[in-house]
Amino acid sequence: MKKTKPCINDARSHLITILIPVFNEEAVLSKLLQTLDQVTGSMPYKFEFLFVDDGSRDNTVNKLRFAKNRFKQIRILSLSRNFGKEAAVTAGLQYAKGDAVILIDADLQDPPHCIPEMVSAWKQGADVVLMKRRSRHGDGWAKRTYAYLFYRFISYISDIPIPTDTGDFRLMSRQVVDAVNQLPERNRYMKGIFAWVGMDTKIIEFDREQRAAGITKWNYLKLFTLALDGITSFSYKPLRISFFLGIALLATSILSMFVSNIGTTSTHEVIDYNLLFCLITFFFGLQFLCLGVLGEYIGKIYTESKQRPLFIVSEFIESHDDNSRSKQRIINL
Repeated sequence: MKKTKPCINDARSHLITILIPVFNEEAVLSKLLQTLDQVTGSMPYKFEFLFVDDGSRDNTVNKLRFAKNRFKQIRILSLSRNFGKEAAVTAGLQYAKGDAVILIDADLQDPPHCIPEMVSAWKQGADVVLMKRRSRHGDGWAKRTYAYLFYRFISYISDIPIPTDTGDFRLMSRQVVDAVNQLPERNRYMKGIFAWVGMDTKIIEFDREQRAAGITKWNYLKLFTLALDGITSFSYKPLRISFFLGIALLATSILSMFVSNIGTTSTHEVIDYNLLFCLITFFFGLQFLCLGVLGEYIGKIYTESKQRPLFIVSEFIESHDDNSRSKQRIINL
């Protein structure tokens, strides 16, 4: 039988966490908070706004402290330095108290006006409400092309199906959040982790907006690194491809030597050194490529073996609904 979420009459007894990782986002905070307050103010649920500051160097944290005087539902989790978005999301999920958690970017490219529809789908039984990008108005041609190719490639190569054209914008039930929090790996590609957990999922399409203020913190090098982490965290196929490619090249070289020996017994052809140089360079490059693939996996094993904390919390400020406190805490998953 399909499970149902709290009915509208008892909605006030249920808490929804809106989880927002931030890094140098002072320019957009005012508009973000006003928009979130307008959207959630008309809904029959309790909300908390959990901001995870990933080592911002601007005035982000101070603006959030000041905003707490007006928005009582704000909670602030400050990390000791910049650990990366995946670690910041993990930290937020560890501290989220809601019966459901909505993960959303601070730049308003993920429109908060989708939240009521997401909560409605959760109330009707979905454990995960996945927001799929129908269009990407805020991204240039190069980034759209990169995203298109990456999502389809990782969907093909991954050992588990990872939905295409989806980011971090989603709602997760408490059951899903608890399941994610049990996963101990240090190499965290969150979209893959969310997909691995599974559960009953509903997909809603939306149009991605332009960034409301500030500048993006993602450059193409960071995007490439994230893509590489995603591929190597959820698939062994690159290793298998390297293995079969090696077999194919070995067989080709043996066949070439056989044909070459037959040819040299009857003719004395001049060696084309340019072709020889190109072939040697090609195969050296291919070797280093395969070594690089192997190195990525060995590097992940090394990272996992050290068992370092995924992040360190320098300060945690509760909402006014709780006993306000600041504390330092090290999380070791």
